[in-house]
Amino acid sequence: MQWTKENEQTVYSNRWFSVNLADVGLPDGRHIDHFLIRMRPVAVATVVNDAGEVLLLWRHRFITDSWGWELAAGVVEDGEDVAVAAARELEEETGWRPGPLHHLMSVEPSNGLTDARHHIYWADEGAYVGHPVDDFESDRREWVPLKLVPDLVARGEVPAANMAAALLLLHHLRLGQDTPPGRVGGA
Repeated sequence: MQWTKENEQTVYSNRWFSVNLADVGLPDGRHIDHFLIRMRPVAVATVVNDAGEVLLLWRHRFITDSWGWELAAGVVEDGEDVAVAAARELEEETGWRPGPLHHLMSVEPSNGLTDARHHIYWADEGAYVGHPVDDFESDRREWVPLKLVPDLVARGEVPAANMAAALLLLHHLRLGQDTPPGRVGGA
């Protein structure tokens, strides 16, 4: 049941993404035209403090006209290390510089349409360095108790699937009964 890409051509491109059209061969021999979006990797980061709170942004997304909690995120620049990009985005969007980052997970948020990969990191310490440079990215930045994450997700207050998955995993790893507190999720 594997689909095969016979060829692919760019229909539109800019510095953020390209829209491509692929000729795809199906297992039964038929061919279909399939649009796809090629994107640069996205780096995501947060901090969980000693009080068991996670640093979140409350923001509006105009595309879906929705408000919700998110982690700081942005595109990895050409030649930039993904973890370095995650730390940079966290500082630019929250004013907090993370301590050593731990890889939490990498996800493909919509792999039927795009090749986007989101790489999510967390730190168990951070230092406030000043007002965020990109304060326009969110309405506010808050330390939210990690224990509230499942209820926030259930109420739809974390509408982005990648953010919900990351926060639920972080909740499980940090607050799960079988996992001692401290560094989890790998280096």
